Amino acid sequence: MRFNIPDKYRGIIFHIFLWSLWLFLSLSNSKPEELYSNAILVSLLIITTHIPLFLLNTQWLIPKVLLKKDASTYFWALIVLLIVFSVYHSYIVDWLKSFLEPDDHPHRKSYVGIFVIVMVGAVSTGYGLLGYVADQEKKQEEQRNEQLQSELLFLRSQISPHFIFNVLNSIVYLIRSKSELAEPVTHKLSELMRYILYESDKSLVALEKEIAYLESYIALQKIRFEEDVDIQFKIDGAPTGQIIEPMILIPFVENAFKHGVGMVLNPIIDIDLKILDNHLFFSVKNKIGTETKSDKDGTSGIGLRNLKRRLELLYPNAHALEISQKDGFYFIELNLTLNT
Repeated sequence: MRFNIPDKYRGIIFHIFLWSLWLFLSLSNSKPEELYSNAILVSLLIITTHIPLFLLNTQWLIPKVLLKKDASTYFWALIVLLIVFSVYHSYIVDWLKSFLEPDDHPHRKSYVGIFVIVMVGAVSTGYGLLGYVADQEKKQEEQRNEQLQSELLFLRSQISPHFIFNVLNSIVYLIRSKSELAEPVTHKLSELMRYILYESDKSLVALEKEIAYLESYIALQKIRFEEDVDIQFKIDGAPTGQIIEPMILIPFVENAFKHGVGMVLNPIIDIDLKILDNHLFFSVKNKIGTETKSDKDGTSGIGLRNLKRRLELLYPNAHALEISQKDGFYFIELNLTLNT
């Protein structure tokens, strides 16, 4: 199990660990009879000297001098800070030891104090720089995520509205001809619009909702083209809790109807959807004519390019897409590993 510690607590935990370890190492060579007095002395030094030096370096010198000015200015400012705290350290040690025990080795203790101050300065500099690097990486990651989200929103917004316009024209024709199909067609169109408006802006939707959208879309196309286009849609397996990126399958079908009807002799569109555990296999086949092998207009192919990019962003290691042409047919095959 992985524990995610909030950023505001990480600094506190680090300082508790660091100064506890610092205290332990400082007392590791103490004699039993000196342990109590040394513990008091070291604890007071940590609170009054080491921690203030650490915080001044990490919270002021590094962000205000090193990162905003230059390294040489920071270096000399750090040297001055270390000298000031070394003098203060020596003074506070002498003052505290006058209460705790006589100082038998004042010179050795002074050198030890200077070494400790330098160590605190070095550790705080390393900590500050590592924290700065981590913050920069976090900001870059957040910026990348924002850019990816913006790109995904843009790609989603490119879903072709041509189908909606065509269906509306068909509804107008059905109403004028007083066809009994006008009402069910209008109802199915409202279902599609409801899905587009309320579901397509979500990051993930239930697989059964995406399949229901496909079924409504294909049903409308069957009504629109009647017997002029041979449309087949087969589903093997059933969704059982899987989730999927919304509107990830429909562009393949839209592309088939865009290029697989019209100036195509005996048009055929065959759609096959298979579900096996958390794997989805989706294939679309449509017959093509000689004139459809080249781009029909300036927007031809944009939908598929956008969809490829969406798959790269959303399923980077969980999809395989193959697009091919053979024997007068255009094939798209997508293998997708779904979330559950």
